[in-house]
Parts: sequence; C-alpha cells; structure tokens
Amino acid sequence: MAQALSGIRVLDLTNVLAGPLCAYQFALLGAEVIKVEMPKNGDLARQLGADAQLNQRCMGTSFLAQNSGKKSVTVNLKSEAGKAVLRRLVQGADVLVENFRPGVMDRLGLGYADLRAANPALVYCAISGFGQSGPMKDAPAYDQIIQGLSGMMSVTGAECCAPLRAGYPVADSIGGITAAFAIAAALVGRLRTGEGCLIDVSMLDSAMISMGWVVSNYLLAGEQPRPIGNDNFTAAPSGTFRTGTGLVNIAANKQEQFEALAKAVGRADLITDPRFAERESRKRNRAALTVELERALRQRPAAEWEALLNRLGVPAGRVLSVPEALDSPQIKHRKLLQVFESAPGVDRPLAVARSGFKMSSGDPGVSAPPPGLGEHTNEVLRGIGYSDSEICGLREAGAL
Repeated sequence: MAQALSGIRVLDLTNVLAGPLCAYQFALLGAEVIKVEMPKNGDLARQLGADAQLNQRCMGTSFLAQNSGKKSVTVNLKSEAGKAVLRRLVQGADVLVENFRPGVMDRLGLGYADLRAANPALVYCAISGFGQSGPMKDAPAYDQIIQGLSGMMSVTGAECCAPLRAGYPVADSIGGITAAFAIAAALVGRLRTGEGCLIDVSMLDSAMISMGWVVSNYLLAGEQPRPIGNDNFTAAPSGTFRTGTGLVNIAANKQEQFEALAKAVGRADLITDPRFAERESRKRNRAALTVELERALRQRPAAEWEALLNRLGVPAGRVLSVPEALDSPQIKHRKLLQVFESAPGVDRPLAVARSGFKMSSGDPGVSAPPPGLGEHTNEVLRGIGYSDSEICGLREAGAL
C-alpha cells in the first residue's frame, strides 16, 4: 500500500537530533528524504554514541537512531558549485529542513527568499534554539540549555535533588516533532494555495508549549511550579509506590479508582478516613496516604499489582528499565522496532524505532537502513540531470 507521504521530496540539511528526527518522520511515511551533508564528516551525530568504533566509521548510534530510509548526498555549501547543486535540488523538492543558527543560510545565499525564487512551492522549515527573532536568536543552544531556560528542569526531580534534566533529550525531541507537524500542516495548506511558506520553529517555544498544565496552573491559578518527584500534582494517590518487589506506578485519579484501589489492597477503611475521603483532602495528605498504601502494597510484587489493579480499572504499571520496556510483549506486538540485517559501516543487525502510530493506508516504516556518508551522491545528482563527467568535475572542484 502507498504510504501517506509517498511522492513528497524532503531535503534534510540538519544535524544531530531535532532536525533529523523531524525529517525521519517523513521517511517513515514514505517521503523521499535526501540528507544533504558536508563532505568528510557529515552530520555531527555520525560521531556520537556509545560505540566508539561506530563513531570512527561515521555511523554513530545517535545517527543510526533517526536516519533510516534517507539518502545521503555530500555537498559543500560554501562553494559556488555546491550552492548550485542545492538550488537544483530545491527545484524538484517539496520541503527543505535546516537547523543552522539564524542567518547562516541567508549569508550563504541559500535562505528562504533565495530558494523561493527557484521554487515558490517550497515549504522551508528552519529549526533553532530560540527562533529566527528575539534577543536570544543568535545564542547557541543544546537540549540541556533549553531544558533549563524553559523551566523544565525546575519541576523535574524532588525537592531534595531538583532541578534535574530529563533522562533523554526531550527538548530536542519535542522540537523535531513540532517541526514535523508544522511542515505537514504547510503541505496541506499548499494544496489550496499552491504556495510554499517559511516555518520558524523555536525549541524554547516548543518546550514551553509542552508544559501546558504547569504553565496554566501558574498563569491562571497562581500556583508556583515546584518539583514533586514521582507524584502527580493533579491527584492522589497518583505516583510511584514501593511494593514487595520493584516499583509500580498507580494513577487512581478518579474517586471510584481510589475506592477500588483501597479495597484491592485490603484497606477499605481508607475510603472513609477524613484525611483521604475526598480528592482535595487526599492531595493535602498525600504523604500519609502513600505510607498507608505502601504497607499493603509490600505484600505482593509489582507485576502482580499491575495485573490485579488493571483488571479492576485502576491504571497501574511497573517501572521498567529501557531494556525491559523494549522486550515487553506490548512493544513486540506493536512491532515498534524495525530490524535491518546490515547497514553501511555497521557490523551487526540494526534495530530502529518507527513512529508511535499506525495507519490503515500503510504503517510507518522505511525501506532502507541509515545511509553511509555520501552513499547516494551520484544517484541523486544523476536524477536531477548531472552527467557522470559533471559529477567528476564537481568532486575535483571540492563541491562534493
């Protein structure tokens, strides 16, 4: 079955995470994604990851995570011949994504205004830490910088140890998904107008949008955001609890769920206890309620409580490690991971994550593993009209 974005061509000029993750979403949905990289080193993520040998081969695990299904073309955008190659690529493209600092593409003569002249239907997406305008637009930004400036870190962890960064690059990831959504919306809009547009994605803006409940509680209710560890600030008992073996998350956010939980652990008396009888009183006495529940929860392991409580309609789930989560029957059933037996420069089977959704018109997935640096340069350039002799000339001139 044809995938949702078959026939769409995306030029991916991005590095590291937010931009590559954005473009990967399009590859998963059938778009042709051409990754335009600088010669010699390419995307910095090619040198990042836990395996030093893969880093040396420019196939670092960080790169492998979100570049499957793309074609790699090496073009020196600082050379006039290289710029001409990109402009020709743009003529047949639907989307261009870049995450250089604001102004870099304009100084190269490859900004939106320049490329729009070559293709008025181009959807041009610029991803940056702070956006293309504002007093911080020229400041460098990495994920941790954004986590700190957005307030994310201030509400992560417990009072004893906050602020903490999230355990993965959450701001980069949110920025990439935000960009993918914006591009998809622009492509739909183009169906009506025939015109492309410029999209300005700010990682800081995107991060703060994702904190909607925390921000709203402050703006509308005057509640100062604070770190509360593994507890859910909207309800109690809702958080992480110790059991006989392991930890279990329980989200008894409704009155009927709290009552079902109390009965399930053999503590029906908690239902009528004045400290816990109502939602707001439970929140005020959260710590005391946790003590009472954990006394009962220690009678069984986390896995048993998960199964029992879910049967009763009380949301519950063990706290798993990443390997345990990847090995879970649910993840396997959903076929979240796609496995390639080999990839350029990778001496072992390669598993990559797909998207978090399925479609009746064709599930997300890619047909090829992550590309070697410049693997598709000749193929792509031939496809836009360059002869073999012209390609050789471009290489000799240092444009490829």
